[in-house]
Amino acid sequence: MTIRILPNNLVNQIAAGEVVERPASVLKELVENSIDAGATSVEVTLVDGGKSLMIISDNGKGMSKDELPIAVERHATSKLPDDNLFNINFLGFRGEALPSISSVARLSITSRVAGAENAWKIEVNGGEKSEVVPAALSKGTRIEVRDLFYATPARLKFLKTAASETGQCVDIMNRIALANPHISFYLNDEKGKKIALNAQQGELFDARLKRLADVMGKEFGENSFLIDAQRESLRISGFASLPTLNKANSLSQYLFVNNRPVRDKLLLGAIKGAYQDVLERNRYPMCALYFDIDPAYVDVNVHPAKAEVRFYDNSLVRGLLVSALRNALNQAGQRASNVMDIAAFVQDQIPEFDINGVKLPEKADLEETPFNFRQEPQRPYGGFAFQGYSRSSGGARQAVLPELERKFSVQTEESVPAAQIRTEEAGPLGLAKAQFHDTYIISQTEDSIIVVDQHAAHERIVMEKMKDNLARGNVASQMLLIPEVVDLKPSEKMRILENAEELGKLGLQIEEFGPSAIIVREIPALLGDCDVKALVRDVVEEMAEWGKGFELTEKLHLVCATMACHGSVRAGRRLNVDEMNHLLRDMERTPHSGQCNHGRPTYIELKIADFEKLFHR
Repeated sequence: MTIRILPNNLVNQIAAGEVVERPASVLKELVENSIDAGATSVEVTLVDGGKSLMIISDNGKGMSKDELPIAVERHATSKLPDDNLFNINFLGFRGEALPSISSVARLSITSRVAGAENAWKIEVNGGEKSEVVPAALSKGTRIEVRDLFYATPARLKFLKTAASETGQCVDIMNRIALANPHISFYLNDEKGKKIALNAQQGELFDARLKRLADVMGKEFGENSFLIDAQRESLRISGFASLPTLNKANSLSQYLFVNNRPVRDKLLLGAIKGAYQDVLERNRYPMCALYFDIDPAYVDVNVHPAKAEVRFYDNSLVRGLLVSALRNALNQAGQRASNVMDIAAFVQDQIPEFDINGVKLPEKADLEETPFNFRQEPQRPYGGFAFQGYSRSSGGARQAVLPELERKFSVQTEESVPAAQIRTEEAGPLGLAKAQFHDTYIISQTEDSIIVVDQHAAHERIVMEKMKDNLARGNVASQMLLIPEVVDLKPSEKMRILENAEELGKLGLQIEEFGPSAIIVREIPALLGDCDVKALVRDVVEEMAEWGKGFELTEKLHLVCATMACHGSVRAGRRLNVDEMNHLLRDMERTPHSGQCNHGRPTYIELKIADFEKLFHR
């Protein structure tokens, strides 16, 4: 068989196999063309998930009668004026999108440049061009893509349902919208509007945050912090969520390189590394990060769909991203996400007890109003009767405070009378008032009530002290009166002995002890009296997940997190008011104290104003 040149229609179909994968990829290419054309508004209409019909309309600069026939030819573009692939300042540059789409679908382009008497229209069906004819259009360009993959039926059967394809289009449109907050984006299908994002006004950072709140939710706008760092030819800006606002996957991590949406393993790994000691395992922060870099130092021509890029200096990008996120996390201080529904704290019914403290059935034989309020006998008002509940023949209920204390573990011991505690001694977390269930501290500020998880809070405090001591090179250790022998599997024993030197820097001194055990002679002094065997086993499990991607400092911080969990105040331990206030003050002085070492919140704040709304005050 002799070598021959393939026909143009087959060449275009081969190219379409790389560029046009599904309706979402068609939408991406055409919407990016609209942005490159200077459009301030882009509207998309889908029918059957884009498989039957997709219409993209914009108000950009448009194309003239002479440009339309050229635009649908392969490698025809206006975006490389100097023919330099390392000086790309547009989203598109290959000139493949329109001819690739037209080779597998029925394409119609109507366009009008500013000042022209009328618009012009061209149609391309399976690679065959029609004549350019006059048409009606006020401004910009309107592209219709019908019967996607009609010319390649084998590709058509690989498409998903209309709902699934619409979802992919929505995701792509949202990503593009996040990169261009000053442009309006609209997407509709047979069921109505899917996206309606009006152009945001004002400074770039303000516009971005408003657009992020529209796309990622109000919670992200309220529980995120600003990123803005620059080094050499690279600038990283954007917003990232507090560790306590996270997701089960990385789909809410949006990355943009020179305003181009990308998915890059290097960048995703750097984000994970920056959050490593403040986020729960297998949880992911939400973020939208924008990388502005000299085009000469990034190659965007390494992926058929331009979804990946290659940096000239990977270490510069990763280093700046990690340091920018960590610095911003440090500046966030004790902030914790305030995402919570206060209505969940309000119960429709108060548990009923008889005179002996036995809980009565929830559905008591009581007359109820249409508003679910229980009718009680008329009696003079004497304030809210927190003396307690008792049940009388008339159905009225009272309860006794000692009974509530016994049932719900209310702890309010004070070594100093409340009157002697000066208000000015209270910090942002207020003054401790009580301890519930021997686990949660209740504190009060001027305008809110704060609930603190004592174990999670103390866990963070211990870890940060260990990290600080480690940085200064003076981690104190305490020798065990009786060394602890810990039995391990051969693989576990080998793993922990390989890291014995690093553990020694943290005050955990271990040695080999027989064929299947190690002996622990010293532990960090900060841990106090802890379960040494459980500590060692947890450290071994943590090491199993390190892999080869962690540097020494990162390894030590991971071990710090595990050790701190064993050396913290446990849930179920009773504290007096002095101890509770001491913990609150330590939290206020500790970085990242809004979340524990695993990313869980250490406290929640309930505003009095929210309570007043619930009671219609």
